Amino acid sequence: MAKAGPDADIRLMSKTANSPMFGIAALLAATSTWGGMFLVSKNVLHHVDPFWFTLIRYSLSALVFVALLAPRGAAPWRKLRAHAGPLAVRGIAGFGVFSVLLLTGLAHSVPSHGAVIMATTPMTAQLLRWVLDGVRPTRATLSTSALALAGVVVVSGVLFPHGAEAGASTAFGDAIALLGTLGWVWYTRGATQFADRLDVVEYTALTVLSAWPVLLLGALLATATGLAALPSAQGLALSWQVLVFVGLVPSAMAVLAFNHGVRTLGAVTGTAFLNFIPVSALLMSVALGKLPSGNELLGMAMVVGALLIHTASSRAAAVAPVRKAVPVQNHGRDVCSAMR
Repeated sequence: MAKAGPDADIRLMSKTANSPMFGIAALLAATSTWGGMFLVSKNVLHHVDPFWFTLIRYSLSALVFVALLAPRGAAPWRKLRAHAGPLAVRGIAGFGVFSVLLLTGLAHSVPSHGAVIMATTPMTAQLLRWVLDGVRPTRATLSTSALALAGVVVVSGVLFPHGAEAGASTAFGDAIALLGTLGWVWYTRGATQFADRLDVVEYTALTVLSAWPVLLLGALLATATGLAALPSAQGLALSWQVLVFVGLVPSAMAVLAFNHGVRTLGAVTGTAFLNFIPVSALLMSVALGKLPSGNELLGMAMVVGALLIHTASSRAAAVAPVRKAVPVQNHGRDVCSAMR
């Protein structure tokens, strides 16, 4: 039997990487990593301020992206020079505003709440699109957004002050984290704007690199004005393992895995996997010995349920026009592949 050549091996590897199962695995890996990020980051905030935490995590992820861009030659750097301003604005929103506010909120809340709030971003994106583009969401989107927001309120403990951690409401921290998700939504909107000029790796890498000087300046100014504290050598020594993990895995590898899963399975399916962020954070919390309160379970169920309904309605809306265009004899074929 003749041995398969290297070209056949490459084709097999490419087929495997683009298979639905590999896409599902990539999405599960990304979302579970993000769920775990909230747990490991909480203790670091006792030693490293959110401004400096953000700068450190994206300094490390920038190294990963530089390594990924290196084999591509000068082409990515020409694109960076051509679009430095718009890319920096998107990067500041997605990596600066989002990370600083999310970590600040986490410092005043608990990890499972941050994970629940992050899962609301698909509905937030639809509402922001309504405000900025005048595209009115469907009735289902408005209903699920209201349900998700109600779930966040329930999780925060503001309605059940004796159910939150240590008997105190986390509404303040949860509100800051929810505000921070607007930065991430604004960042992801830019991916569509640059879709015809930059691929997934280029958009992610170049937004990180173009925003990095502003992240550095922001950390320095925040420290000079008293908004942030320069981390001590002892604090860094106690936290460096988590900082390296967050910088390399959730901030770089998980982003690439999620983007690969979305490209393989479609945006609607990829969005559905955001359900696993609060679920994974909850499961990890339980494994570490922290049992959720009743209001946390109820609120998480409301958010996850809202996202499931939102995803199902979005999928139905995307499939319906395609079915109308398909001849009767082809109705049995899979039309979901048209969803991108």
